[in-house]
Amino acid sequence: MSPSPDAIEAVSQRLDNFVAVQRSESQGFGPEAALFVEAAADVLRGGKRLRGRFLIAGWRAVEDAAGARTPMTQAVVGAAAALEIFHAAALVHDDVIDNSDTRRGRPAAHRALEAAHRAAHWTGDAEAFGRSGAILLGDLLVAWSDDLLEDALTGGEASIASAARAQYAIMRREVTIGQFLDIAEESAFLTEPDERHAERALRVASLKSARYSIEQPLAIGAALAGADAAQLDALRAFGHPLGMAFQLRDDVLGVFGDESVTGKPSGDDLREGKRTVLIAYTREALPLPARRIVDELVGDPLLDAEQIASLQRTIVETGALERVEALIADYAREAERSLSGARLDNAAVGELRDLARAATVRTT
Repeated sequence: MSPSPDAIEAVSQRLDNFVAVQRSESQGFGPEAALFVEAAADVLRGGKRLRGRFLIAGWRAVEDAAGARTPMTQAVVGAAAALEIFHAAALVHDDVIDNSDTRRGRPAAHRALEAAHRAAHWTGDAEAFGRSGAILLGDLLVAWSDDLLEDALTGGEASIASAARAQYAIMRREVTIGQFLDIAEESAFLTEPDERHAERALRVASLKSARYSIEQPLAIGAALAGADAAQLDALRAFGHPLGMAFQLRDDVLGVFGDESVTGKPSGDDLREGKRTVLIAYTREALPLPARRIVDELVGDPLLDAEQIASLQRTIVETGALERVEALIADYAREAERSLSGARLDNAAVGELRDLARAATVRTT
């Protein structure tokens, strides 16, 4: 059977089918294993499937460049679904690192496992169980991602499969390094000159999000279509600045987002101590005493609503929010310009531009 023509539906169907197989294969392992597999299935529900959609769009931009409109293949849909599983793994680990309580309006995976421990009246520390279980859950999802990618590439042309694996491997390495740099920056920022904070924050944004969320999914999709160097370069030139704009929008939402829309408490990034460009620009504009107050507040997990509101006002009044909005617009324009004259399918380029707007002008 050929995949559904709708990218989100096709990827979601592939994920559902894959999870059904995992449930079946783990049936004999007992109720605790069933709990674990269901926890993995739960974190795969919902979401915008943005990375999978960019992978499919990258494939189509190259595949259809000759003028044909090729239906999505099982290999492309499977690779997109594998990428969504890897993303779920990253979110599970990210929530443990950040000690986040919620994800997409529901309890984060470690909190859900903690609640399951309590509901079962098991012995021991429920919070520790939740954290440990979530670490292993992320590892299971990484393994699932590998399994699904290999299944997608089975039977395909060897050179194309090798190129896709290489791009996937780059993505995995870079996002892991980016995640470490993100947590390192929360500890290391005071050892660096203030004028370098924005530069360092942009480095984290590039590795942790821009390349991982958009540039590499495009590159994986292009590799599956047998892209040449010029086509791959054009998609990368589009993907990286768009990914930067995407992450900067995420930073803004992490401070000013509406909890009822984002599914996470407003100001959560401030409680978690995220040293984003928004915070770097804020500090640059403040005199030393006020800068010290910001440093004392950012990263305090007990910040109340009044303190969050005060920090939000400071960010706005220093012009930091306006500077970040201008930077988002600059990156979006850079991405838009990069597609002009590229040897890619025109309809797919239009789809990429639509995805670009969805990624940068958003509330979730």
